Amino acid sequence: MDREELNTVVAIPNCLICIHYFITYDPRRPYGCRAMGFKSRRNPGRVVYESSGIACQLHLPKKKSAGGSNPGGVV
Repeated sequence: MDREELNTVVAIPNCLICIHYFITYDPRRPYGCRAMGFKSRRNPGRVVYESSGIACQLHLPKKKSAGGSNPGGVV
């Protein structure tokens, strides 16, 4: 690894705000990515980066709701 590679910082997307991220309810693999089609023990974005060497290309942030603090509308 050369000096330039050590100084390069890769921004791994925050899966918590991605539309493809989901909780699996499987205690062994609690986090999942619908776009990539896998479940993992770790953050899917980190798994993608570690296995491919590049940040996730399918990350899409969730849209903000116009309703404010009560997005589901339940009182």
